[in-house]
Amino acid sequence: MKAVQAQPAIRVERDGEVAVITLDRPDRRNALSLRTMRELEDVLTELGRDTAIRATILRGEGPAFSAGHDLRELVGRDADAYRAIFDACVSLMAAITETPMPVIAEIATVATAAGCQLVAACDLAVASTQATFATPGVRIGLFCSTPMVALTRAIGRKRAMEMLLTGDPIDAQTALAWGLVNRVVPPDRLHEETLALARRIAGSSRTVVGIGKAAFYAQIDLDQARAYDYTKTVMTSNALEPDANEGITAFLERRSPTWKDSGRG
Repeated sequence: MKAVQAQPAIRVERDGEVAVITLDRPDRRNALSLRTMRELEDVLTELGRDTAIRATILRGEGPAFSAGHDLRELVGRDADAYRAIFDACVSLMAAITETPMPVIAEIATVATAAGCQLVAACDLAVASTQATFATPGVRIGLFCSTPMVALTRAIGRKRAMEMLLTGDPIDAQTALAWGLVNRVVPPDRLHEETLALARRIAGSSRTVVGIGKAAFYAQIDLDQARAYDYTKTVMTSNALEPDANEGITAFLERRSPTWKDSGRG
């Protein structure tokens, strides 16, 4: 893999058309400090502008995917300091949604609190059989209120409330059954399976995937009538894209498409 960028708390590598972002503070269990959240958002924004990148994997180095907020930053501060931290958190989650390439969480072990939120905010997630997930803020006097937003939308009201009110962890198979992750695989195959999923996505037109991702999040909270009204407009615009014409023509001609946005087949 060829390194393309380095950050103090984040490592970014490129494997062909797939970017691999690694939270690299294993000694702090990849806690989401204010600096780390801002760095991660900057990295996502930069990768989103790179037309050679078609999918992104987000993983954590060491004993945790992420243990959530850096608790050292959440003691003895004033309201402005806390607001800055949670503003950065919300901005990061929005950046995951808004970046045009799909972001896939790769969870080897523990994802708690804002780390669990990070998993829920990603477009897709692949977990090892050893992974666990929890929102235990209630146990230390700081309810996981921002994590509940992504978590509820991923797994539903009753399941989210159980996690939020008890703080109890769920294992990988439960996370799969509840819809928090897409796949559960053996630990020794985790990165291989996540990379295979990313490469499968990377085989499609970046332009079309970006259109579809944006439309998915725009329609998800609309009522059915408005969702259909919105998505038919999106499909009309999509149909006018050169890659739509190329993809349909290639299918009819029984050949592989050559996407205009990449210059490759």
